[in-house]
Amino acid sequence: MLAHQGNTPPSKLNLTVENLSQAIYVVNRHAKTAPNPKSLYHLKKEALNKLIGEGKAKKVGLHFSENPGNSQQRSDVLVECGNYTFHIPPVKSDFTDLPHLGKLDGLSRNPKSSLSLPMAKSLLQSYTGISSQEPESRRAHNHTKAFQKPIFKKLGERY
Repeated sequence: MLAHQGNTPPSKLNLTVENLSQAIYVVNRHAKTAPNPKSLYHLKKEALNKLIGEGKAKKVGLHFSENPGNSQQRSDVLVECGNYTFHIPPVKSDFTDLPHLGKLDGLSRNPKSSLSLPMAKSLLQSYTGISSQEPESRRAHNHTKAFQKPIFKKLGERY
């Protein structure tokens, strides 16, 4: 279970494997329905890569992707972290180092988490050192051309 009570600030939340895996789960779940999920998926990937590098998570094998995009077939790496499993994009060496597990069976499910998205993001950002990228993307939208009201002239007048 989660090692926090009530509205504990994320800075007080322990960076345990269980708390981090719950935070990754929450971020991943929200990224699937977010209008701009890039920053959430980036946060998930970086946190999992750091956990793998520290030996706190492990790559189990490859699964065929359920959503291969434009390609006919694509594989994702299955990562086990605490009581949770996740998929991340493979690197070249994964195809030679990991066994291929075939199609995802759909029987195994991650446990539910009651962690809020802002707390999960904050926890992963403090763990990975990645700062919030959402204000940056909002600023990028503000640089788009501002709407200009149309100017109507009487028939025959010049602009």
